[in-house]
Amino acid sequence: MKTIAIIAHDGKKPEMVQFLNENRDILHSKQLKIIATGTTGSKTEAAGYEVEKLLSGPLGGDAQIAARIAEKKVDMVIFFRDPLDKHPHEPDIFMLMRLCDVHNVPLATNPATARLLIRGLE
Repeated sequence: MKTIAIIAHDGKKPEMVQFLNENRDILHSKQLKIIATGTTGSKTEAAGYEVEKLLSGPLGGDAQIAARIAEKKVDMVIFFRDPLDKHPHEPDIFMLMRLCDVHNVPLATNPATARLLIRGLE
């Protein structure tokens, strides 16, 4: 079973839920495990998905996902970032993105790239 980590900054959470709903058939047919940072996970769960919720990003959720990447427990990351806003946990965000590169884990930071990654699962 493949594990997808999803993260969305506050202004991007509705876009993440919309993305998941648009790709519901693929996500369900592939029996993917979804893990998410706190609030993103709650919104995903409310949309009808089974999700393992970690801490909120600023409280360490990004670091938890980064650790799972290093442990080779994550196969793909979808992280809808808000590049126009400052985030107090920027070091954790950059660490997560760096670990995706180090461990060759596909990372999408916007819906267009995420669509390509999800379609690659078909």
